[in-house]
Amino acid sequence: MTAGRALWTWVAVCVAGAALVLLAAGRDWFTATYGARKVAVSAAELAPALGPAAWAALAAVVAVLATRGVWRRAVGVAMALCGVGTVVWAWQGSRAGAALEVAAQQIPMARTGDLDLAPTVAWPLAAGAGGLLLVGAGIVAVLKGAGWPGMSDRYDRHGSGPGGAAAAGGAPSERALWDAIDLGADPTVGPDDGPAGGREIDREAGRETGRETGREENPAAGRDDGER
Repeated sequence: MTAGRALWTWVAVCVAGAALVLLAAGRDWFTATYGARKVAVSAAELAPALGPAAWAALAAVVAVLATRGVWRRAVGVAMALCGVGTVVWAWQGSRAGAALEVAAQQIPMARTGDLDLAPTVAWPLAAGAGGLLLVGAGIVAVLKGAGWPGMSDRYDRHGSGPGGAAAAGGAPSERALWDAIDLGADPTVGPDDGPAGGREIDREAGRETGRETGREENPAAGRDDGER
């Protein structure tokens, strides 16, 4: 697998993990029943940090694409920490005791022992799975991220020297033109405009000068040339 394909596979895994966490963070994880009354207990009440952790992971994906070297590893560590936090918060939010406390606060005069609690297991599991994906993605970014391409590679693909893109056969990029100006070179001069081209122009100018001088010294020859 090429470095570019590995990078975009990693991006897809990160997006999938963050999407799972965001999906679970917007759902009800428990339903508490007290007599005829039912109260839904949401993930936002049980684990309010899940949503911010998922958005932070998505921001880390963009940061990995924009950075290189040590900074990319640092972002990978941050993503792994987001994943660890997500797994911990999903586990804490899936506990029945936490859900009973939240439901009891919403039902006046109700005690936790009087509530009948029905969990929705799928959503805590989805949040935990998304967190594990983020942990794995962060570790991969730390270990393998140095070999992945970055956003700036398209500017450096043909070299950073003046006229590097032109030497590769394509039109010079805007960055290459500015680099050439900084080094005192003329980026508008093509390969045919070098010293050899200048000598050819000088020879043509010399021939024209010689012809004009000959006509001035021998007007009759000039008239004969005109008649012919």
